[in-house]
Amino acid sequence: MNFGRGPSVVLNVGGTRYSFAREVLKDFPLRRVSRLHGCLSEQDVLEVCDDYDRERNEYFFDRHSEAFGFIMLYVRHGHLRFVPHMCELSFYNEMIYWGLEGSHLDYCCQRRLDDRMSETCTYYSAGEPPGEAAAEGKGRRPPGPEGRKWLERMRRTFEEPTSSVAAQVLATVSILFVIVSMVVLCASTLPEWRAPENRSVEEQSRIIEAICIGWFTAECIVRFIVSKNKCEFVRRPLNIIDLLAITPYYISVLMTVFTGENSQLQRAGVTLRVLRMMRIFWVIKLARHFIGLQTLGLTLKRCYREMVMLLVFICVAMAIFSALSQLLENGLDLGTKNKDYASIPAACWWVIISMTTVGYGDMCPITVPGRILGGICVVSGIVLLALPITFIYHSFVQCYHELKFRSARYSRSLSAEFLN
Repeated sequence: MNFGRGPSVVLNVGGTRYSFAREVLKDFPLRRVSRLHGCLSEQDVLEVCDDYDRERNEYFFDRHSEAFGFIMLYVRHGHLRFVPHMCELSFYNEMIYWGLEGSHLDYCCQRRLDDRMSETCTYYSAGEPPGEAAAEGKGRRPPGPEGRKWLERMRRTFEEPTSSVAAQVLATVSILFVIVSMVVLCASTLPEWRAPENRSVEEQSRIIEAICIGWFTAECIVRFIVSKNKCEFVRRPLNIIDLLAITPYYISVLMTVFTGENSQLQRAGVTLRVLRMMRIFWVIKLARHFIGLQTLGLTLKRCYREMVMLLVFICVAMAIFSALSQLLENGLDLGTKNKDYASIPAACWWVIISMTTVGYGDMCPITVPGRILGGICVVSGIVLLALPITFIYHSFVQCYHELKFRSARYSRSLSAEFLN
């Protein structure tokens, strides 16, 4: 901690005091409290808390003291539950203020929160507490020079499609370019387009492709320039996908320039086709403009533990059922050997399509014990796949609520822009 003196600090939350050692704040589980460790001046401290007493090294937060007591129980014991006789949405507001999310709640409380949000159609964003959104709606202007405000406006225009009229126009144009590029990509694989007599059509498709790439490149460069944190911008998944979608085009152009239309280029034809097909990543750019795709990505990010658990379930079941099926269908000398199950890796294909109830029918057991095992494999697949779905579903609902609230907040600002 770079501000304040003394070996300990005091947090005063709604009249209830909590004393901590100075070094504890550095890795404190609550983001707002841990931010105090990096404060360099009293002004920085007042941006985190409501008041500060220099003599007693005491930080005052005008928040619900009983709710913070339950949050401290989570810090100590790892279990977070609602305060009795307190509105779920109010407690969730306190959670967001201190830097927690709905996923930190126990399972029963998560269901209560989801039901409450669905009933009242009230959504809170994990990135910004409702109090700050309300203050913004009252006309509070962020501090900073005019240049910084202009950069912030540009950043919102490119990052938030519903933040202004210009952002909506830009998002519409970007969606049109994505659709055109996907149509050209799909049409370029038709045999009629690759016929020698349709050289002009192929040239036109290349021109359209170059225009789309130019738009995507310019958009990516502008978004990089106006971003607040350049390192964080590079690490974002959608920006990485943009780079993967744009880079292959320039690589293929460079290969064509250096090799020319000769045998060397023909030998590199497979590489070029792979690079051109990587343009399919452009369709993921639609996630910037559709809440559904954003919700899917955010859910996968938050539920990676459940996804890993699901994969572990499937892998364990595949190992067991593939070994047993290979033994019953081919390993035992019963006079009838099924050549489709000649090895355990070959049996793994049958296990995975049976557990997911796809059932292509390209291979199936022919012995009675093998068919009994197949029935058990199908039933166990349904059960194993259904176990983690409940956790993923509740996380999906929560992510949808948060993104819906953020979109509604920017829509309100857009309405105000029309009125003005």
